[in-house]
Amino acid sequence: MADMQQNQLPMSSAQEIAEREVQRTLRREKISAAIRYVVLLLVGLLMLYPLVWMFSASFKPNQEIFTTLGLWPDNATSDGFVNGWKTGTEYNFGHYMLNTFKFVIPKVLLTIISSTIVAYGFARFEIPWKKFWFATLITTMLLPSTVLLIPQYIMFREMGMLDSYLPLYLPLAFATQGFFVFMLIQFLRGVPRDMEEAAQIDGCNSFQVLWYVVVPILKPAIISVALFQFMWSMNDFIGPVDLRLQRR
Repeated sequence: MADMQQNQLPMSSAQEIAEREVQRTLRREKISAAIRYVVLLLVGLLMLYPLVWMFSASFKPNQEIFTTLGLWPDNATSDGFVNGWKTGTEYNFGHYMLNTFKFVIPKVLLTIISSTIVAYGFARFEIPWKKFWFATLITTMLLPSTVLLIPQYIMFREMGMLDSYLPLYLPLAFATQGFFVFMLIQFLRGVPRDMEEAAQIDGCNSFQVLWYVVVPILKPAIISVALFQFMWSMNDFIGPVDLRLQRR
């Protein structure tokens, strides 16, 4: 019995030492995590300060903006928002935003539809001269968009489509954005064909397979296409100006 008690004493002391080490390690991790979070919080506040200052400056008069860095305006005013909405022209800011969305949203929808169909054809069907057409698609990605502006202008002028939205919509209805087609093709190549073959066995045609099977699988890639096209269209100024798009 005495020997057993003597053996238990070192074991209990070893457990206590191990528990203390665990507690010490946990404390170190908590302190380290707290320091990291404090540093990240300070950096985040530092990065957000210009944005917050810009928002607060929108409520300041012009003379106050350039004389102080404080966030709270001494003489708060909403003239900046009122004048910005009026834009100083015959049209207000809402009119410009409406025109922008009339230009952007159809471009996004047409890009998604046409690029998905063309990418599905390249990825799933064997067509004559497939490699040649795919190489041509890749080649179009190497051309800057500004190179195509003058040919497009001449073509749509001869067709009598200037001063309308059609020159901005029609090219996208034919999957002229090679980058998006290429991106969807690469995504489709990593998708197994088992579900598509099962749908075909059940009697689905190619368009039904595309709509009910492929499109749900392509949702992440389609969302990426929509976001990219939305951003690029919102930032596009040369294209509408070159095609003489005017709203009366």
